[in-house]
Amino acid sequence: MAEILGLGLTHYPPLSWTDDRMAVILKRTLEDPDIPEHLRDPAGWPEEMRREWGDDAGVTAGATHRKRLVEGLRECRRALDAFAPDVVLVWGDDQYENFREEIIPPFCVMAQDDMELRPFAHKDWPNAWGEPADTTFTMRGARAVAKDLVSGLLGENFDVAYSYRPREGAEFPHAFVNTMLYLDYDRTGFDYPILPISVNCYGSSVISRQGGMASFAEIREAGEPDPPAPTPARCFALGAAIARVLTAGSQRVALVASSSWSHAFLNDKDWHLYPDIPSDRRFFEALQNADYDAWRSVPLANLERDGQHEMLNWFCLMGAMAELGKTPRWSDLVETHVLNSNKCFVVFD
Repeated sequence: MAEILGLGLTHYPPLSWTDDRMAVILKRTLEDPDIPEHLRDPAGWPEEMRREWGDDAGVTAGATHRKRLVEGLRECRRALDAFAPDVVLVWGDDQYENFREEIIPPFCVMAQDDMELRPFAHKDWPNAWGEPADTTFTMRGARAVAKDLVSGLLGENFDVAYSYRPREGAEFPHAFVNTMLYLDYDRTGFDYPILPISVNCYGSSVISRQGGMASFAEIREAGEPDPPAPTPARCFALGAAIARVLTAGSQRVALVASSSWSHAFLNDKDWHLYPDIPSDRRFFEALQNADYDAWRSVPLANLERDGQHEMLNWFCLMGAMAELGKTPRWSDLVETHVLNSNKCFVVFD
């Protein structure tokens, strides 16, 4: 019988940048002329946000934030190495990267072979490790495991798409690339095969906002939204189905939810300035208490309202952990007002 480890972590892009760029998303947001004038001045911000911004526009806060994130990643890596998986399955979102107008699958099992990746090749700024722009990383694939998983899910009457290679010319989605880079933050090597499962977290804004930041003018100009993302309940059910299929096998599998939680640039009601911290705290309390019913019952509209689109990846993990009867051994929630998103880490073993 298979053995399963559950992990949750962030793929927050600015973590791969230097501290002086950690708050760049907020700086860009403040250029949006539709944001009320008094909110573009720190004097109009919540006290905690002003304190975090400080007198250096978030640079010190970025360094402190990085320390907490790296501690969480190291805890996840220790758990991963102790478990020694045969494969690492990662639920991640595609932000108008691999999937575009041609097709937007709700879920896609990416049954690729080994890939050579150059994640810094198209960046015009230095990375946190000081590595050259042409640095190449190998992401080991898990095609055979992926094919068996798809067959098993279809047998469970869970219709999923699959692919053998990414779109021609596309950068591989950063949700998966950063998961590998961050779990190897100390650059000791990462030789575990990765099985990416793409979740259409951005749903109604995946094409209209191109899966990312958009000004309020761009949102208005986009017109009608795209069809929605799969519901939290459906993502929860996918996780449960994957757990059932995997436990019928004999491999050691790490299941990883990769994303931050509420994102400022998706939190329209707060003018894209900061994430919805109270909502994330409620989810974190439910996670700590293994209150899976609280997760399963959340409407999609709530996630979209609170900028928590990417948390659909975590609903997949919660579904799997509920199916397996697991509870978290360790968890941490790293909050911020000025660094775009709150980040959660968890280990289920």
